[in-house]
Amino acid sequence: MRATSLVLIFLALSAPARAASDPVDRGAAKSEGSVRWYTSTPVATAQNIANRFEKETGINVELFRSGGSAVLSRFMQELNAGAIQADVLTTSDPAAATTLAERGIFVAFKPANFEKIPAEVKDERGYWIAQRLNLLAIALKGDAVAAAHRPKTWSDLTDPKYKGLEVMPDPSFTSLQLVAVGTLAKKFGWEFYEKLKRNDVMIVQGHQQVEDMVKRGERPIAAEELDSYADDDRRAGHDIVTIYPSEGVFAIASPTAIIKGGPHPNAAKLFAEFMIGDSVQNAFAQEGIYAARIDAPAPSGSPALQSLKLMPIDFAALAQDEGTVKSRFNEIFQ
Repeated sequence: MRATSLVLIFLALSAPARAASDPVDRGAAKSEGSVRWYTSTPVATAQNIANRFEKETGINVELFRSGGSAVLSRFMQELNAGAIQADVLTTSDPAAATTLAERGIFVAFKPANFEKIPAEVKDERGYWIAQRLNLLAIALKGDAVAAAHRPKTWSDLTDPKYKGLEVMPDPSFTSLQLVAVGTLAKKFGWEFYEKLKRNDVMIVQGHQQVEDMVKRGERPIAAEELDSYADDDRRAGHDIVTIYPSEGVFAIASPTAIIKGGPHPNAAKLFAEFMIGDSVQNAFAQEGIYAARIDAPAPSGSPALQSLKLMPIDFAALAQDEGTVKSRFNEIFQ
């Protein structure tokens, strides 16, 4: 995949002309009775999608939910063992999705509304398609960090005045953080993370743990946070402030793909189509998440992506450098 800034997505004034979608055999899907979904979608959101689908179709969703890297690890273990269990895979790693598509692991499928997903966040052949967009920035507990002393850039996080105040997720657990670490290390050099280490930044598994630490004030600054979690806590009344760094924020697609050889192929197509239908895509905004479709609303109270500088992401390079990025990060923070 070529390097691209997702900001190009949102400059379009209209969707492309409607293209024909691939058919779904709803009768066969209902006969299969269930669909197995492996996903890194936030827990509450994933369960909400599963519940909506079950209510609308009567088809049961068998849900396995974990961090992006953990989901991919389990899927790859089963794939390599020749024991495919998943029907649908939704992660937050476009680089991995592209690699698996080229290996022939996915089924090409263009569901209804395929043309409303921008080209930059889908495989044009239909091997994967964005379910939602993940916005990564800095977050902090507003009543714990005075406005005059808040970081404004990624570089600011290395300032010694923030020593002992910061927390971030582990790129070996969440593929979103892998994108951030790989990109920022390339932009600033690994010295950036060495300085964060000297600042005693705490490493936790995933973004939910980061948000919990910030919310409780145990570590009031998230050195990288998923904005949808921050939005959840703002809605719950917590004083969580998101800082959109001037060097650029990350907007990363969460690809959905149908697994070749999965046990419920027709239910998989119906479920994949459901996730980019009106019901799910419009609901994302209500949960503080940016939808993948260009005609879906933005989250209430969140800035339009057109107003933000977005970080260019080289997914091809990330796919090649994944092992190096993880090992170098672990060397620094061991």
